[in-house]
Amino acid sequence: MSDATSHLIVGEDLEKSYASGPEVVHVLRGASMHVNAGEVVALVGASGVGKSTLLHLFGALDRPDRGRVVFDGAGLFERPEAQLVRYRRHDIGFVFQFYNLLGEMSALENAMIPSLLARRPTNEARARATEALVEVGLADRMRHRPGELSGGEQQRVAIARALVNGPRLILADEPTGNLDPKTSEVIYDLFLRLQAERGIAFLIATHNPDLARKAERGYRLVEGRARPME
Repeated sequence: MSDATSHLIVGEDLEKSYASGPEVVHVLRGASMHVNAGEVVALVGASGVGKSTLLHLFGALDRPDRGRVVFDGAGLFERPEAQLVRYRRHDIGFVFQFYNLLGEMSALENAMIPSLLARRPTNEARARATEALVEVGLADRMRHRPGELSGGEQQRVAIARALVNGPRLILADEPTGNLDPKTSEVIYDLFLRLQAERGIAFLIATHNPDLARKAERGYRLVEGRARPME
């Protein structure tokens, strides 16, 4: 494997198992992969093969049973919890298939949440969220609640929310899985524009091979291991 210090984030021989009743399900069996700074990488595989598990390990939402995650040259889970909190709030952003927006809040209020959690002043959080929503094309929809927005618009709000703290890496877990093909193309093209304009790296888990081909590189997750796509 390449030297971990030359990449933005690296997973090294990751193993992860879960108990399912009396059985133990081995989801990851030595998965290794990396993402370079400012790079779009696709993670392809059928539902249930472990794509979400791998993204959760990269996002420090869960810990591996074995193996390491290295971010910016340093072991992620060797850091104290306070540094992991900072990592989750500032270095990465998450985009989910089902948006995970709060229905009683406006698009602007939803996008403000990460900045408020990072203890930024309210005025700064509002300004950052406004800028991000404009950037994703929702300047005229900021006051609308999720129920008043289309699926594609809700995903744009989720992307804006992921952007507000200036992450270096966005982890997108089936971000187009709940969208029609045309809207899926629009969202994926938005990722590519944000990569070009902001230099953000993306790791995008998808089961859509057409969208995966737009990435610079890709991995296919098979039997708990990540195999480079040709």
